Amino acid sequence: MRIDLSGKTALVTGSTLGIGLATAMGLAEAGATVVVNGRGEASVERAVERIKAAHPGADARGVAADLGTAAGFETLVAAVPQVDVLVNNLGIFEPREFFDIDDAEWLRFFEINVMSGIRAARAYLPGMLERDWGRIVFVSSESALQVPPEMMHYGMTKTAQLAISRGLAERCAGTGVTVNAVLPGPTASEGVSNFVMALGATADDPQDAVDAFVREHRPTSILRRATTPAEVANMIVYLCSPQAAATTGASVSVDGGTRRSIV
Repeated sequence: MRIDLSGKTALVTGSTLGIGLATAMGLAEAGATVVVNGRGEASVERAVERIKAAHPGADARGVAADLGTAAGFETLVAAVPQVDVLVNNLGIFEPREFFDIDDAEWLRFFEINVMSGIRAARAYLPGMLERDWGRIVFVSSESALQVPPEMMHYGMTKTAQLAISRGLAERCAGTGVTVNAVLPGPTASEGVSNFVMALGATADDPQDAVDAFVREHRPTSILRRATTPAEVANMIVYLCSPQAAATTGASVSVDGGTRRSIV
């Protein structure tokens, strides 16, 4: 299968590292014009340079904007008024005891993890419908279905993303626009690796540390290791492709079999 997104513009939110950057890399390899997003100019420029170095001739540019705020979205839309592919990847996580999560923290997680995707879809979906072609992918998590007690505020936002993605898919019924969600499991991204190492992991290599964390704390994993950002990105890129036209309204697991379910 050869995925060809030539002539399409793809925006990946929160794409300076991890799954977001791997997705931007994959979309660039497929021929899309890629828009990288992050909060800082320096990190955005580094990500664009990494994409161009990995894929010479790639059409990639960046927009620095804090998409956890409405003002940040105004900056983004002014710079990028139209896209064909939208990957809502922006998200934060942090383990915290339920009784220590105050109202402000619940709202902060909701603004960044949920409202960023809502605002992006509201801005770019009308153009997709007008052109009768588009792809929207929400990067949720297996935590949406197996809410971790140590990160309930995070799990809540990931469950909300599933509701929004399904609702938007039904809103686009009968059109050439698809909306889906992916549910990664523990992934050896920079953020997760730093988190695991901060917990006192004994392994010297971050990948080994995350793999050990999976075996100890996610014993249902069939893979018995963490997924890589590129492995998750492969599924996202497929869902953004013309070949995935019949997949919409779906929540697709990329969790190494962590969630024990046959559906």
